[in-house]
Amino acid sequence: MAVFDSQAFLKTLTTEPGVYRMYDEDHQVIYVGKAKNLKKRVSSYFRSNIPDAKTRVLVSNIRHIEVTLTNTETEALLLENNLIKKYQPRYNILLRDDKSYPYILLTDHRHPRLAFHRGSRKKKGEYFGPFPSSAAVSESLRLMQKIFPVRQCEDAYYRARSRPCLQYQLKRCSAPCVAKVSDEDYTEQVDMVRQFLSGKSHQVIATLVGKMEQASMALNFEAAAKFRDQIALLRQMQEQQSVAGNFAEMDVIGFAQLNGLCAIHMLMIREHKVLGSKTFFPKIPKDSGREEILTSFVGQYYVSTGSHGRIAKDIVLPFDIAELDDLAAALTQVAERKVQLRVNVRSERAQYLELANKNALNSIMVKQNAQDSIDKRYAKLKAALGVSDINRMECFDISHTMGENTVASCVVFDGQGPNNREYRRYNVTGITPGDDYAAMAFALNKRYGKVTDPDKVPDIIFIDGGKGQLSRAESFFESWTLEKLPMLIGVAKGTSRKPGLETLLIDGGRKTINLESDSPALHLIQHIRDESHRFAIAGHRSKRQKQRTQSVLEEIEGVGLKRRQALLKYLGGMQGVKAANIQQLKQVPGISPQLAEKIFNHLHDKA
Repeated sequence: MAVFDSQAFLKTLTTEPGVYRMYDEDHQVIYVGKAKNLKKRVSSYFRSNIPDAKTRVLVSNIRHIEVTLTNTETEALLLENNLIKKYQPRYNILLRDDKSYPYILLTDHRHPRLAFHRGSRKKKGEYFGPFPSSAAVSESLRLMQKIFPVRQCEDAYYRARSRPCLQYQLKRCSAPCVAKVSDEDYTEQVDMVRQFLSGKSHQVIATLVGKMEQASMALNFEAAAKFRDQIALLRQMQEQQSVAGNFAEMDVIGFAQLNGLCAIHMLMIREHKVLGSKTFFPKIPKDSGREEILTSFVGQYYVSTGSHGRIAKDIVLPFDIAELDDLAAALTQVAERKVQLRVNVRSERAQYLELANKNALNSIMVKQNAQDSIDKRYAKLKAALGVSDINRMECFDISHTMGENTVASCVVFDGQGPNNREYRRYNVTGITPGDDYAAMAFALNKRYGKVTDPDKVPDIIFIDGGKGQLSRAESFFESWTLEKLPMLIGVAKGTSRKPGLETLLIDGGRKTINLESDSPALHLIQHIRDESHRFAIAGHRSKRQKQRTQSVLEEIEGVGLKRRQALLKYLGGMQGVKAANIQQLKQVPGISPQLAEKIFNHLHDKA
């Protein structure tokens, strides 16, 4: 492609706001940016004296530029964020962890359910949050289960109960499913949950204190003790989440940059409580300045689809940025309420900022120490295998129960260690139950059968198993057509199956390598093997649980909740339904002759 004629292109540019995309000679997007004035902003890249080395390298690779006009700068910010996520340009600051943040959902049912929620808010109910991580939600749900006996089970499980479950025995649920609690009392507990999650924990405690005193006056000491325990747990939870000060809603962003690494630590405060914190490690091009990094982070973190619910009223930044006012205006428009970006803060805000900055720096130190350990392990593994470089490794494992619900896992390690975004699971079908060799062949074909990109071909593939598994993997790669061929290594457990006694099998098992139990290379192999094992088991358990909790009747079209209940009631449970003939099925209210035949055929086909 010809050299980019910047002067001719700049003559065509408008002074309106918009977004520009820069392409290289392979027509790959290498940078996405936004501007109030496109002509002025894009022209700045082609000055004769550009001091920034990163910008000089970027400009040298430009072969084509495309622009999209927008009505406002806020629209430009939104479009820029979406395009960065879509193209992942190598010269942009990239916030890789862009999952929507989790909430606690209180559903809109006769007996509301407390649940973890992530994603769009399509379900009816009240949403509380956002929380910085799924772990923060899980911990809050765990503590609230001890305090408020409100159900947290799935709706299908709740509807299918005929007697209380274990949570009732542990006094963590009042069992509304089988009427062990009146609707009035259950609603009262739900109201206290709602108040607590809305930051009114003092009111909840006051209510419980009043109930405890009433129960004590009535000599109902068992009920009084129950309220006393609720109050104690609530006070304990208050202490864990308390914040000294009067700030009800605030995000505090800490920043640290050291030795080529950058960490951004987010401290989230909602309803006068610290919901938790999270550290981000954005992917940054070389020579990126701290203002550019922080500006990109704020834009990508807050300005995204459905993000308005997590934008705090006050956002404390660690230092001033050029686009402070423009970003604040954009966030205000997205959030549909006033949003303030604060710098040079004092008093309590300054204390929080100091804490966030300290955590960001500590996160970099921890990550560097972990990376040093990973680098050492990779170096030892390369020496043990006699290879010059290892950029990507993958490991497979198979999990099933007596041949049922077979799941294959593939985990990926790169130079940074585990790359969770590349992990994959495969539901194995079309094989003889329990045939692990066929399951491995199925997984390999799923993973590599259509691969054409050499970058997706790993340097090493570990197979968790012995010679048989390794031989099946080698058979698959006999017809491999790509130039890059991965090294296949079987990881066979020792006779006692204890960690540290593994044997590495190469060349179909004709060559073996035994590493010392304290070898960093072996520790790396154990790590990737254990990850594949964990990932496969988690997928298998999820599949098995889903199968167990789903009634066979749910699979039949035309058999809804009421008809399922009628079948189970009139025929004496699932065993009675399976034993019934077509004539007996027709006698159930709501079951037509055609549907009875359909149910009978479906159940007997399953058998």
